[in-house]
Amino acid sequence: MKTHLKILWLILTAAIALPACSKSSPATTVQNTPAPMQNTATAADSGNVKVKITTTMGDITVLLYGDTPRHRDNFIRLVDSNYYDSTLFHRVIDKFMIQAGDPDSRTARPGQQLGAGGPDYKIDAEIVFPRHFHKRGALAAARQGDQVNPLKQSSGSQFYIVTGDTLNEPQIAQYEQHMRMSRAQSIFNQLAVAQRDSIIEMQRRGDRQGLQALQNSLIEQAEARAAEMNVAMTPEMRAAYTTVGGAPHLDGEYTVFGEVIDGMDVVQRIEAAETDAANRPLQDIRILHCEVVP
Repeated sequence: MKTHLKILWLILTAAIALPACSKSSPATTVQNTPAPMQNTATAADSGNVKVKITTTMGDITVLLYGDTPRHRDNFIRLVDSNYYDSTLFHRVIDKFMIQAGDPDSRTARPGQQLGAGGPDYKIDAEIVFPRHFHKRGALAAARQGDQVNPLKQSSGSQFYIVTGDTLNEPQIAQYEQHMRMSRAQSIFNQLAVAQRDSIIEMQRRGDRQGLQALQNSLIEQAEARAAEMNVAMTPEMRAAYTTVGGAPHLDGEYTVFGEVIDGMDVVQRIEAAETDAANRPLQDIRILHCEVVP
């Protein structure tokens, strides 16, 4: 694990240093802009909220969780403003997930690569794990990778619905090991971000010895904290992943903020669509409209 974290350190220190050299870059601007909050009674006065997503293949009803309020309120705000209307399911991978929410997809040409569009903000992560995990039907927020997004902030609009596959016991054990490594990585990332100013200053001075000492210290802290945590699948997770399936390798890494409560047959039909090399369906599958429902 130490070697893995050292490799991550090299990536992370490079990513942390970038804003100091290019403060006006679009990626930096987007990353630091807070998401506007929804102030309507629907979002502020309720816990779980239902949304019906009408697509060209049928209706999907999702339940937005009350304990991920930033993601819930943002999704409702976009729904109320018709943001998702006429956008595509632009990324579909069999036995994994279907992804949508890129506004650039409304007028996309056939074969055009998609996935970079969205509003000019990100949403702070609300990873309520293990209560919410990537079981089949989970609704989660897409995001950029850890190398440029160590805080795991979510895209302002793009989301995915998990389809996944079932696992056997050896696969469960393998994913539990992955979870332990991911937990150590997450802790290491957070510690490194907290040392951002020190890292930048040592890089400016060319203080390789100081960077090495800090790296070793953060690795020790990350591994010690990770070792204190009991990282194992809960009985609920184990039951779900061995029966209906899902994508456990994403657990603890992305914000799960809801689940499908009706229309998984529609999700299955979308999942089965023929796709190109970029996983975009050859025939457009479009969201026609979304609305909050009782």
